[in-house]
Parts: sequence; structure tokens; C-alpha cells
Amino acid sequence: MRISEKSDRDGRASLNAERPGSPGALSGPASRKLPVPPRERKPALAALALLLVLGGALGTTLLVMRSGDRVSAIQISRQIGPGQPIVTDAMTEVQIADTGVAYVPWIHRDEVATTFARVTLLPGTLLTEPMTSRTSEQVGPGKVTVGLALKAGQVPLGLRAGDRVQVVYVPGSGRGTAQGKVLAPSALVESVGDGEGGSSGLVSVIVDATVSPTIAMYSSSGEIALGKLAGAG
Repeated sequence: MRISEKSDRDGRASLNAERPGSPGALSGPASRKLPVPPRERKPALAALALLLVLGGALGTTLLVMRSGDRVSAIQISRQIGPGQPIVTDAMTEVQIADTGVAYVPWIHRDEVATTFARVTLLPGTLLTEPMTSRTSEQVGPGKVTVGLALKAGQVPLGLRAGDRVQVVYVPGSGRGTAQGKVLAPSALVESVGDGEGGSSGLVSVIVDATVSPTIAMYSSSGEIALGKLAGAG
């Protein structure tokens, strides 16, 4: 009889343990599960991310393709001063990447040869249209190009086309008490020898027509010297 009663009690305890809320049921963290929030689908963000990835890939592809495009442009091969003509032998053809910069194409070199430098153009400069001008005050009406045959000591070392110089009258020994004077305070050097500069030789300068006869006369007797203006050109 006791064994039967004990079995009945064990059976009822087992049922109570399995039934939620019963005195014998499990409680605490082991018996509770945290709620899992439902996943939210965001198709708009996914589409935006996809567009960004595709856009970046397309941009990279275009850059790579464009970097392979080459265009023929004009490069300045020797210094040209402001107001000086951009002559054909001062231009060379170069192949550059098409970066969108409006460099003057090589096919327009003949048209460029009729223009003047708006600013000082240094060797290696890639020419753009704003660097050129159709007219020049330096070589316009009232200006004359005078050729000078100078000796060592009458021309500064390293003189180049585009530099600014003073044209100075230097009296010879047979002139008595004659004083030297400046004939042209700021003349533009058009060319120097072979265009590479030098300490002596032929120099062409652009001066006012009013003083060109005097300069030519004194030059023929070797009484002209040039002084380079610092920071000019």
C-alpha cells in the first residue's frame, strides 16, 4: 500500500513539473527565451548600395579608358616674352593624355604663329588659348626692331628673348667729354644670336620708332651696351 501511494505521488509531481505555472515547473533564465525581433527588409537601401557600386565601377572604367586617349598639343620649346610673336620654330608637337584641359591642338600651329604671347611662355609650357593674343602693344604701330652687333661686355650674360633691357649709349674714347645716356629705358629683346643666349653676337631689340635711328647709328660705331632689367620679362 505504501509503494502504490509513493508511485502516485511521483507521477503527479512529474506532471506538475511539465505543466507551465505549476509549483514544480522550471523558472528562471533556463526556461525563458528572449524575443527575436522580426527582420526588416529595406529594399531601397539595398538598391542604393547597388547603384553606388555600379556607379563607382563605371567611373573607374571611364577613367581607365580615357587615360588611354592621346591628343596632339603645342608645347613651347623656348622662352617667349610678353608681346612677342609665337613663331613656328618655338613650337613642338607633344602627345598628351586627354584630361579635358583645352590645350591648343597641334593642327592649329599655323594660326598660333600669327598671335603674340600674352604672358611669359617658358620652355615646356603646354599652350592654351588664354596665353595668346591677337595684338601686341610691344610690336604694334610705333615700334621698330633694331639689330645690334655687340661685343663681349656690351651684352649681359645669359640674355634671352623676352628679357627687358636698357639700351645705353656708351661714348667711345674719341668722343672727348661726351656723357653716356639711356636711349631706351625698357626695350624688349626679340632674339639673341641663335636663340639660346650668349655673351656676344647679334641681338634684336624692339624700341620706339623715335629712337631707333639713334640706336642704329651708335650701334654701327660700337657705342651701344645693353643692361638687363631685373625681374622684367
